[in-house]
Amino acid sequence: MFLDHLSVINYKSLRQVELTFSPKINCFFGNNGMGKTNLLDAVYYLSFCKSHTNIVDSQNIRHGEDFFVIHGFYNMDGKQEEIYCGLKRKQKKQFKRNKKEYERLSDHIGFIPLVMISPSDASLIQGGSDERRKFMDMVISQYDRPYLDALIRYNKALQQRNALLKQSYGTDETLFDIWEEQMDLAGKEIFEKRSAFIEEFTPEFQEYYNRIGREQEKVSLNYESHLQHGDLFSMLKASREKDRIIGFTRKGVHKDDLNMELDNFPIKRIGSQGQNKTYLIALKLAQFNFLRKTSRKIPLLLLDDIFDKLDAHRVEQIIELVAEDTFGQIFITDTNREHLNEILSGTEHDYKIFYVNEGEVEEQKEN
Repeated sequence: MFLDHLSVINYKSLRQVELTFSPKINCFFGNNGMGKTNLLDAVYYLSFCKSHTNIVDSQNIRHGEDFFVIHGFYNMDGKQEEIYCGLKRKQKKQFKRNKKEYERLSDHIGFIPLVMISPSDASLIQGGSDERRKFMDMVISQYDRPYLDALIRYNKALQQRNALLKQSYGTDETLFDIWEEQMDLAGKEIFEKRSAFIEEFTPEFQEYYNRIGREQEKVSLNYESHLQHGDLFSMLKASREKDRIIGFTRKGVHKDDLNMELDNFPIKRIGSQGQNKTYLIALKLAQFNFLRKTSRKIPLLLLDDIFDKLDAHRVEQIIELVAEDTFGQIFITDTNREHLNEILSGTEHDYKIFYVNEGEVEEQKEN
């Protein structure tokens, strides 16, 4: 599977872009703020129906314009798949596959598996538990549709319970029972699948870290959930009165966390910049390999400015890894053309290089 052609109009800083890609390596260089990351974000959007960075869709429309369009043509084992997304201000987003609009955007998730590695991944280590839950949910949802459905059911029930907690006393307690039972059923499914995922995923992550970081440190991932200590329905019932006082639900899988450790200590506390970056890159490469095996498709790999703050050895190891045949189509950005030349000098694969400047993208013809 690879993205053959991409058309973008008015997406972030990109005014109008028409590009045909290499099925293997595509490199984008240019100064910071010129649109390289926005181009990768457009590719990301076609996989996840949303931006990697902006939560509010209307913020992705180019300043001064009224709409954006992202249009991708994919080659999947010789068959063309057309994915279209269009948004006008104050109107509903259109998302189509082969000209047929999706009834639910969640039905598209997993169709085009993708992994993006970017500087914003630092929030996985430095941010709150919601960032790490999102990571688990993003991976599992791409290969397990029932999991995504369980997440939707759980979040709906959680929203309803929180609404009840904010109401004055006298609310029919059976309403709490109904929504807490829904949270319990969906929560068990989410907990079991997150537990199984982390157990299977951790050895792959450790292997990638060792390959990039010369096995100098021991890394681990530890899943933490209230459901490890009892059934959710009983916890919710027991905590109703305290939850009423504070106005929200304190127990459940929406409070789960993923402890990221280096030599048995939180990497957030002891990790250097290089160690943190190696940890995150290993995490994402393991995500790639996990999706490749579970979805039976080779995901797209997006590498956004990842070589900064890494020593020469780690850069060399990453380049060797992504050059392996297990990786499919790759998109790489860097401000330094020399970095890209170094990456490409050792590859026998097909590649294309593009120069990005002020939202305009031009393919560079090699001599």
